[in-house]
Amino acid sequence: MLQNNPELKSKIDQLWNKFWSGGISNPLTAIEQITYLLFMKRLDELDLKRQADAEFTGESYTSKFDGLWIPVGYRARRDADDTDADWQKKLEDEKKFAIDKRNLRWSEFKRMQAEDMLQHVQDKVFPFLKDLNGAESNFTHHMKNAVFIIPKPQLMVEAVKTIDEIFDVMEKDSEEKGQAFQDIQGDVYEMLLSEIATAGKNGQFRTPRHIIKLMADLVKPQLGHKVTDPACGSGGFLLGAYQYIVTDLAKKAGTKDLTPDEDGFVRTSVAATLTENAQTILSESLWGYDIDATMVRLGLMNLMMHGINEPHIDYKDTLSKSFTEESEYDIVMANPPFTGSIDKGDINENLQLATTKTELLFVENIYRLLKKGGTAGVIVPQGVLFGSGSAFKTLRQLLVERCDLKAVITLPSGVFKPYAGVSTAILLFTKVYGAKDKIDKPATEQVWFYEMAADGYSLDDKRTKQEGYGDLQDIIAKYHARNPAIDTDRTAKCFMVPRTEIADEKNNYDLSLSRYKTDVFEEVHYDAPSVILDRLIQAEVGDVEEAELAKVQSGIVRELLGLKGMLG
Repeated sequence: MLQNNPELKSKIDQLWNKFWSGGISNPLTAIEQITYLLFMKRLDELDLKRQADAEFTGESYTSKFDGLWIPVGYRARRDADDTDADWQKKLEDEKKFAIDKRNLRWSEFKRMQAEDMLQHVQDKVFPFLKDLNGAESNFTHHMKNAVFIIPKPQLMVEAVKTIDEIFDVMEKDSEEKGQAFQDIQGDVYEMLLSEIATAGKNGQFRTPRHIIKLMADLVKPQLGHKVTDPACGSGGFLLGAYQYIVTDLAKKAGTKDLTPDEDGFVRTSVAATLTENAQTILSESLWGYDIDATMVRLGLMNLMMHGINEPHIDYKDTLSKSFTEESEYDIVMANPPFTGSIDKGDINENLQLATTKTELLFVENIYRLLKKGGTAGVIVPQGVLFGSGSAFKTLRQLLVERCDLKAVITLPSGVFKPYAGVSTAILLFTKVYGAKDKIDKPATEQVWFYEMAADGYSLDDKRTKQEGYGDLQDIIAKYHARNPAIDTDRTAKCFMVPRTEIADEKNNYDLSLSRYKTDVFEEVHYDAPSVILDRLIQAEVGDVEEAELAKVQSGIVRELLGLKGMLG
């Protein structure tokens, strides 16, 4: 990981500084432009590697850089009244604008002079990139309005040089430490994303990777599960589900060289062990939505750089009337926006909560998106657990009665720094009853509570890696081993509470851990007042014998002696 590779971190910092001094100071704009360059570099490298692998194995492979490419605006279009001769003439004319794809490779254009390189990338390479997956692809659709806005030839040259250096360090790190190159590349991209260090609109902010991995280990997505994040941002939860599934399949296939990362999680992005059928199933399993077009593009490229060739990430407001999906997904993993609100007139009529608060509407929407038997892992602000408004209580009642609310895991307030200091919790629940189903018996029997004290990182703005894993691995082990007959000690870090207690008149569906935890107060022994006074007097007069006290008494000593006399 990058925390353990100062050379790689230094190179990434250099890249940021070059963009800043080159006139691109908005972090989101900078990362979008850097992402395009990383994508061009990785596309070339992956293509060359696949060509070499195909030659070695004798398999067929068609390079993305073979043949000619016609820019979209210059492609021939056959009209209804065109004769065959007219059409052939158009095709001949089209060839005048054809570009040899080999010249669009990173390894080719990086040798150009500064001004030529910038012009070439702006006019040819970037349009080719936008058209990469064909006119009908999701990627091409969302790249339609993307623009390449590196303003200066010298910035282009320095960015290309620095990215080459970053890839050299990644290659070296991969060879020396045995970590998959694809995983190191993912770490680099995550660090770039972490530079967006301010919360976005409506409380959006990036979820730390180790929290995503924790949630994946708790909900355990499997091959064939349809997974979604209805507010996916850069696609972190979708990537987390993908890596969990790929790693699980790799283990089942007998892969032995997987080692835990610094947070104790075993992960790989390398899907080499997957059969073609498994790859097809997996590619159709991951679905994400976001209302920020830039984040949609970043999410698409994030997943593509991790080996997911055609990600399903779309620009949609999943709370609005235009989003009609329901009971579609086996797994939902999400950290939806906090503290936001939505226009009341645009809220989907299928959402029943009488509120415009997004943190409540998203949880209800996630319940609606789940199939019966589907499971969700959702991060919410802790106010959702105990808010006194009717919408808060109605949502909690829904989670307890129509779902099997498996766990409430409270997180310390520093987990989302430097973006926000809000206290949060993870809710884990499985949908049992649909919104219109009659409830024969409330679905929840017992709720498991866990109070996370540490996540393996400092809880200040720096979020420095600490020794050990914090509570991460303990949460996973104890959650999967939870037992209402054993987890009864409410002075412990985790315990179970029966639904009947949560739903009774006193608690009224309150889900805050402090409501049920028994605090333990340690007995503290204090010295007698006279002993404390003696110690204070001794500190004032040192080793002066009592006979000499009168000579050295200060006002403080006189007062202390007076107090001692009063005590007798």
